[in-house]
Amino acid sequence: MSPSPAFNFAAGPARLPDAVLERARDELFTRGADGASALERPFTGDAFRATLAHARERLAELLALPSNYRILFLAGGALHQFSLVPMNLLGDARHAAYADSGYWSRRAMAEGARYADVTLAARHAGPVPLAAPPLGHWALPAGCAYCHITPNETVEGIAYPGLPDTGDVPLVADCTSCFLTGPVDVSRFGVLYASAQKNIGPAGLTVVVIREDLLERPAPRVPAPHCYRLQAEHDSCVNTPPTWAIHVAGLVFDWIADAGGLAAMAAANRRKAERLYAAIDGSEGFYAAPVATGHRSGSNVRFHLADDRLTDTFLAEAEAHGLTHLRGHRQVGGLRASLYNAMPEAGAAALADFIAGFARRHG
Repeated sequence: MSPSPAFNFAAGPARLPDAVLERARDELFTRGADGASALERPFTGDAFRATLAHARERLAELLALPSNYRILFLAGGALHQFSLVPMNLLGDARHAAYADSGYWSRRAMAEGARYADVTLAARHAGPVPLAAPPLGHWALPAGCAYCHITPNETVEGIAYPGLPDTGDVPLVADCTSCFLTGPVDVSRFGVLYASAQKNIGPAGLTVVVIREDLLERPAPRVPAPHCYRLQAEHDSCVNTPPTWAIHVAGLVFDWIADAGGLAAMAAANRRKAERLYAAIDGSEGFYAAPVATGHRSGSNVRFHLADDRLTDTFLAEAEAHGLTHLRGHRQVGGLRASLYNAMPEAGAAALADFIAGFARRHG
């Protein structure tokens, strides 16, 4: 496969590793002796079950998964989990807590409020979300079923610098835009979930990592495909799973392991983000990164031009240089560069050089 000279900085669906695309080309679109390609094989057959087992085992190795946790591969995106979490975790409780760190945490909170009495666990100070909520011990209501956080806000470019102390209340995290970007202590969480289109593979797949004791809480009428317990009992195959997305996810997990695992991902991602923020901060005010230092996302670098009238010119010139999909989310405007695992360090370097050059030409 000939490498493209362009770098795609989209927030998602995002770039896949070049090596994964090459393996997918070779493995997914060629029919075997059974007359079927990987895209065409039944999910009940031995071939797909081996693919599923490989993906699960590889992911467990990457996460150093404790023995009392299960991995589910479910159809849909993180937005589905906004409903599935309360449907599966409330049990006999009425209360759930949510921390407000930005756009996606508020979307999760609004959906949770359809099922539970929601308590605001914590939020940043001020009207504009420029930092994660204060950490430390969060006082949660008695009988609270879980506490939900969004460790990385894709829209605002905010990342938690650590984790809160929620005591005995299970911590639930939407890790969609930071999953597998560095080592994580799974034992700190009751549930982790992440849709695939940032760091796992194609859109349409969501990975759920859940502590086993929390599988016993589903609402009586939760539909079978949405029931964590049933999906765990049936190896994520209560209904037809997204077979192609799971196959590609397994290839991505192999690529991460071969590259040195999550520690290596964290080191590379740190270098990419530092290079980009240095270019922004060194522009003497031509650009600004509005998120508080220490809370800046390494996955989604949000910035803007001091003169917003130059934004469209920036985007047009960037695209001409092969630097694409840099427009900020419609909720906040400006610019955003997503630096997920598959973005090469050369891509971040090219963007940093362009940022500096654009400032010289238009400053």
